[in-house]
Amino acid sequence: MKYFKTDRLLLKPATIEDATFYLELLNSPKWLQNIGDRNVKSVGDAERYITEKMTPQLERLGYSNYTVIRKSDKVKLGCCGLYDRDGIEGVDIGFAFLPEYEGKGYAFESALKIKEVGVAEFGIEKISAITIPENKSSQRLLEKLDFTFIKIINIPNDDEDLMLYEYHI
Repeated sequence: MKYFKTDRLLLKPATIEDATFYLELLNSPKWLQNIGDRNVKSVGDAERYITEKMTPQLERLGYSNYTVIRKSDKVKLGCCGLYDRDGIEGVDIGFAFLPEYEGKGYAFESALKIKEVGVAEFGIEKISAITIPENKSSQRLLEKLDFTFIKIINIPNDDEDLMLYEYHI
């Protein structure tokens, strides 16, 4: 299992040991508002979500969802990763943090590292990102990461308009 580090953060692949954390994160107000309800209502649901949604991609592609941990005190702050998502051509970057850790640069720091790893270690030449039009903070972060807005799209089984961004090396 490959870990990545930044000055302040450790990014480790999500495992069932993180289930309690993901139960909290996936039910946080901004996750529900900006990403959507994943129907994770118990630790068991979170364990299944990790083993059915995250682990298979990690085993298949070598990358997936990473739990973002602050090095100084080992607190789990959020997640960041590269995803093989239906309806998105190629690889999609995503990130989410618990409310108390927003606005401290952790999302930028972790997403920049994941973007760099995607290019340098996995040879990814184009990374996509999606966000809802109302999520201005994600849009600003993607632009700070040198992503460019491309167009409004819809993904399978979801009629919500999403803003598609892309980064090309």
